[in-house]
This record gives sequence, C-alpha cells and structure tokens, in this order.
Amino acid sequence: MKILAIQSRMGIGDTVIFLPFIEALSKKYNTPIDIMVRESSKADQYLYETNYINKILILERNNESNGNHDGFLGAFNLAKDLKKNHFDKVFIFNSSLRFSLIAKLADIKEIYQYPLFKKEKQHIINTAKKFIEDSINDGNFNDPKINVNESKIKDAVINFKIKKDEVNILLGIGGSGPTKRIPSKTFLEVIEKITQLKKCNFFLATGKNNEEQKILKEILVSEFSNLCTPLDNLTIKETLPIIKNCDASICNDTSYSHLSAALGINTITLMADTPLIYGSYSSRMYPIIPDGESIVTHNTLGKDRINSNKIIEKLILILN
Repeated sequence: MKILAIQSRMGIGDTVIFLPFIEALSKKYNTPIDIMVRESSKADQYLYETNYINKILILERNNESNGNHDGFLGAFNLAKDLKKNHFDKVFIFNSSLRFSLIAKLADIKEIYQYPLFKKEKQHIINTAKKFIEDSINDGNFNDPKINVNESKIKDAVINFKIKKDEVNILLGIGGSGPTKRIPSKTFLEVIEKITQLKKCNFFLATGKNNEEQKILKEILVSEFSNLCTPLDNLTIKETLPIIKNCDASICNDTSYSHLSAALGINTITLMADTPLIYGSYSSRMYPIIPDGESIVTHNTLGKDRINSNKIIEKLILILN
C-alpha cells in the first residue's frame, strides 16, 4: 500500500510538529509514509533516516506564485506528478478544495482531508489530531521523533571532541525574526552561571543572517569562547549527530528547538514573541516566557525580559 501525506506549511518547525500524525499513519497501515512538503521545510536534511518516512516529495510552490505547482497549470502539473506514484490513499493536512481536486485528478482512490473551507482559526495541533483520530480511529500520538544513524553519532564524538564526562549543551541562538532572538547577554549570563556549577561545553547553532551572526560573535569574543563551538558553517544534516550527543538544549523559537526536542533532547524553549504552543507541544520542551507575562503570543515582544535565572533553574532540573 502506498500512502501520501501532504503538509503544505512553510517551515521546519511546522513539519516537525506534524510528525506524530505521520507516524500514527505509518503504524496504522504498517508501512512508511511518503510525504509532500515545501522545499522551505528542508525535510530532506533531517528526515532522511526516520524509519516511518519513505519518500520526501517537494511541493513546488513559492512566494512569487511561479513554482511548477502554482496556479491553474500548476494544479495539473501536481496531479500529473502524484499520479506517477500510484498512491492508494492520501491524507491532506489542509482545507483547500484545490488539493482535493488534485488528488482526484491523480486517481487516488481514498482521499482524507481537513474539513473544506474551514482554514480560519485552525489550531495547528488540535485540528491535525482530530483529523487523524477521525480518519483512522486512533488517537495515540507520540512526541515528534526523528532518527539519526548511530555511527554518525559516534563519529561526532570523535570529530568534535565531545567529552561524555562533561555537560554538553546546545545553544540555539538564531531565530526566524528579530523579535525571537534573545540577546547575547542573556546567553552569556546562562553560560557564566552554569559553568560555576558544572564543567560544560556549548555548541552554538545559528544561521548566516547578519543579526544572528552578531549574537554569535558577541558570545565568541567573550571570556567563554574556549567553551564554545560554532555550528553556523554546518548543514542541518551535519548538526543532528552533534545535537544528539548533547545533554540539554537552550533555544530561541527556531528550527533547532524543534529538531532538538524531536531528537529526544530535553529542550528549554525561549518564547519571546510566538504562541506558546510552538515551544510546548512536546514533553521534551520546557518553555520560558518573558517576565511579567502569563502567556506569550505574537507581539509580546519579550526578548529582553527572558530571565537567565529561570533558564538556569530549568537547566539544573533537566541535568539532575
């Protein structure tokens, strides 16, 4: 049986959030699932060894609406591409009539989809959960989980001189927007406080954005530079074995918070300006919200109010 799941949201975090539902389909039908995602999800960088995923297909749509699967002709192109794979079932995590029609054109006999025309105010997790529960009559979902080859994990220990008798911590200092990026001084306060208690090494995960690089450099020129290893020149695929060797992670709302938790690493999520659900959907996530707030969402603008003492309290709890 060939089964496809279509998840059309943009980012890495969005894709990771949907993994429990893909895994549930795989268990129900006892077969790995093909997934269709956008290129911006970078799924090929972290799902290539995950055992409940079969092929990763790319939905060729972009912000300029000139992708191979955009527009009227793009719908036919997509149907043609799907038809080549001879899918028996498709699960569409989207309320668009367009995808339903494309699936029919692709001659997929069994089509399961979100309720049509009800995209407004859909909860990213609860809607998906109810959809799969109703579709396969099974509501048992795990945390998101991605796999990494054991030999690559061992190689990372050698290549990056990871000492198992010390505490190894991932710092996800990047972020998709300026309001999500916690200042370097907060991370430096955490480094200073935890190194007074334990012997630690820190791996700094970030992108190449100028503002992210500024935060990275401010940490690397500090007195703690000898304890820090930057990962900004590595691909996501290359960072996964390193993260898997960490004892804990402290991450902004960034792709690395999602990847770290999905790798089974206890992850402190610093939620400055994003709905809390994005940093609390996994049992491996320990969210910190800005001082003075009881909840966090878009426009909370709390990056300067993330308390390093609260991070340390969570970190000690995790490490103990």
